[in-house]
Amino acid sequence: MSAPALGEFELIRRFFSRPAPASGSRAGVALGIGDDAAVLDLPPGNQLVAAVDTILEGRHFYPGTDARSIGHRALAVNLSDMAAMGATPAWATLALSMPSVDPVWLERFAAGLLDLADAHQVALVGGDTTRGPLTVSVQILGYVPHNSALLRSGAKAGDLLVVTGSLGDAGAGLAYAKTLPEILGHEHDVQTLVARYEYPTPRVAMGIAARGIASAAMDLSDGLVGDLPKLAQASGLGASVAIEKLPLSAALRAVVDLHTAREWALSAGDDYELLFSVAPARYVALQAQAQRLNLTLSIIGEMRAAAGISWLLDGASFAPRSSGYDHFG
Repeated sequence: MSAPALGEFELIRRFFSRPAPASGSRAGVALGIGDDAAVLDLPPGNQLVAAVDTILEGRHFYPGTDARSIGHRALAVNLSDMAAMGATPAWATLALSMPSVDPVWLERFAAGLLDLADAHQVALVGGDTTRGPLTVSVQILGYVPHNSALLRSGAKAGDLLVVTGSLGDAGAGLAYAKTLPEILGHEHDVQTLVARYEYPTPRVAMGIAARGIASAAMDLSDGLVGDLPKLAQASGLGASVAIEKLPLSAALRAVVDLHTAREWALSAGDDYELLFSVAPARYVALQAQAQRLNLTLSIIGEMRAAAGISWLLDGASFAPRSSGYDHFG
C-alpha cells in the first residue's frame, strides 16, 4: 500500500512524535523532535556514551519480515551496546530509508521501536526519513558515572569468562524464520527460537548491575568466536573456552543435535547476550546481581596471559566451523 500524499513531516508527526512526557520521565530532553536538532541535558557527574547501528533489508532481516520486529530489533541492537558499556540508555535518533510510504507498515514499525523505547525510558529525540532501499539506522545516547564504563580492555589473566542467558537460539531462529519447519511435537520450541531472533532482549539492567564488579564486557553481536578475540586483544590477553559449558536452551536442544546447537552457540550473534570477564573472587557478586534480575550466568572459560583463543571440547582441541559474522568477510 502506498500513500504518496503523506509527506515527510506529516509522517514524522503521525508515527514518531510523542506527547510531552510527564515530569520526571525521560529526563534530560530540553528540546526533542521538531527542530533542526535536539537539546539534551546530561545528568551531572556523568559521561556521555554513544553508539549507532544500521540494519538493512536483505542483510539483517529478510524481505517480508514483520515491521514490528524490525522496529524492535533496530533499537534492541543499540540498547545491547549500552548494556555492554554498563550505560543507562536515555535518548535515540532514527534515520529511516524506505522505498514508499506504507501507513500500515509504519504503524507496526513505530510500535515495535517505541514500545521497547518506553520499556527502557528512552526518548526518541530526532532523526530523518528519506526514499530509498529499506534501511534503518538508530543512534543511541546514554550515560555512565565518570570513569565507570565497562570496557573491553579491562580483563586480567585468570579472570573467569561468563555469559548471560543462552547462546545459539537466535541463530536457529534466523534459520527457521523464513520457513517454519514441521518438527513434530516441537512447534512451540521452534516458535520460541524464532522469537529470540525477531525480538531479542537487550541485557541493559545486567550491564548496569555489573559496573564495579566485572573487569571487562562486550555484547555478543557477531558470535562468540568473532567477539571473544576482540575482547582478548583489547586486554592484551588470550583466552580458553570449554565448549561443553556453553549454555544451550531447552528449545534449541529439542530441535537440533548437540553438535549443531554448539556451532550455533559459537557463531550466532543475534542473541545479544553479554560476555563478561570477572575476577574469581568477584563472581559471587556478579551472580547475585544476575539472580536479582532472574537471569542465568554461565562460566565458559578464563582469560590467559598467552595470546590466542583455545577452543576445547572435553579437554581436546576443537575447531569451530565459523569465525563469526563479518559484514565484509
